[in-house]
Amino acid sequence: MMWFVIIGLLAGLLAMLGPLARTRREADRVEAENQQLAQDRQRLLDFMHLMAEALGEGLGAQALRQRIVHASILCTGALSACIFERTEKNTLRGVAVEGLFPPHRPLSDTAMSRLTTRAKFIEQVLKSEEFPVGEGMVGRVAQTGRGELLANAAADPHIVKHRDEALTVRSVIAVPLRFRERFFGVLAVTNPAGEQPFSESDFTLMRSLAEQAALALHNAEFLHLQIEKKQLDLDLSLASGIQQMLLPRASVTLAGLDIDARYTPAQKVGGDFYDVFALSGTQLGVVVADVSGKGIPASLLMAICRTHFRQIAPRHGSPAAVLRELNRTLLADIQGGLYVTMLYGMIDVAKNEVTLARAGHELPLFARHDRSSGTQRTDYVGSEGMPLGLVPDEIFSEVIADRTEPFAPGDVLVLYSDGLTEAPNEADTEFSGARLADAVRMLHGRTAQEVNDGILENLRRFTGDTPPRDDFTLVTVKRG
Repeated sequence: MMWFVIIGLLAGLLAMLGPLARTRREADRVEAENQQLAQDRQRLLDFMHLMAEALGEGLGAQALRQRIVHASILCTGALSACIFERTEKNTLRGVAVEGLFPPHRPLSDTAMSRLTTRAKFIEQVLKSEEFPVGEGMVGRVAQTGRGELLANAAADPHIVKHRDEALTVRSVIAVPLRFRERFFGVLAVTNPAGEQPFSESDFTLMRSLAEQAALALHNAEFLHLQIEKKQLDLDLSLASGIQQMLLPRASVTLAGLDIDARYTPAQKVGGDFYDVFALSGTQLGVVVADVSGKGIPASLLMAICRTHFRQIAPRHGSPAAVLRELNRTLLADIQGGLYVTMLYGMIDVAKNEVTLARAGHELPLFARHDRSSGTQRTDYVGSEGMPLGLVPDEIFSEVIADRTEPFAPGDVLVLYSDGLTEAPNEADTEFSGARLADAVRMLHGRTAQEVNDGILENLRRFTGDTPPRDDFTLVTVKRG
């Protein structure tokens, strides 16, 4: 009877110990998982810290990629890591590697014979080797955008088996480097230190590391773009200052003439230019030109054109002759479909006339007093001509011609570029030559400065807040 009681007590005791053991095992498992999470969290924080340091150092793209593979090895315990980048040919190639990362394809016998300096050689192989997107594990990750874990790579028939044991792939993880819609490549790590393969926990960690690495690459790219933009802004400011130096810095005075000029580039630098200069005690040269296009290319061509013009103009007493020689000179300098329109006039106050030649530029506008009707009259005066640098000399010289117009006391001559007459308003309607002529007719009796002020005020009222889409130049000469 006593034995039955003892056995019953033992059974009860064992029944109580079973749940306690299971509870203990569960507690140990939870504790192990928590420790693993803490370790992974720390490794991720360490990686983020390394990326922040790299950005703070202002590393270039290649140096940052190298820092990423180094940090991946430190944080995962892998023996090697590599970043693969997609090329314009839709192939992949290694761009940063650390450790003996196995080549994507088997090495030839010739290559094997060069394995004396193994690490450097493998690096050279990876950076010269290209393979299509979709080929192999790395190619699949690049194609699908999904990471892959191959814990037991040695048993996988698709993994290349290299003859060199140091290149044996035991375990591998490959993850995409992607930030938003931007794909930076594939990050792969192989062979964790020790005997254990990569685990699901390692795979999760690698995906988190890849997110941080892609963010670092994005931020580095953005920072370098900002630096380049600041440098470009500085360059543009310097170019704008140089361009302003090329424009007349002081008003040229000649008895009997009142002159005012305005110039506004659509960007920091532009392709318009004007010049006013004395030819003799009674003659004045005035030129307005417009280079096709805007920005730096147009401003460079403008500077070349102005330099040549200043050298050529004093040699000729005919505007057409000046433009002929200038066209021959510019043909050697102009490339890429650029050209220059120009209007050059020689004003002779002794003869009360102006001689003009027009190389495809906007028509000059004259405002005169019509003695027969007692009213003010505005006329656009045409002449033949083609843009500079557009056609060979024999064609250009045939069509360019001088035109002489009376320029009596009280008359006004307005030269301008198409950025003025083609300035749009909110409805995309252009200011037009008709509106310019109406403004000049109403302002005919004013000084040259007041005429230009009035024209620009009419232009501002017409365009409102619509930004200019082209450079514009305005030069007004009034016969006193």
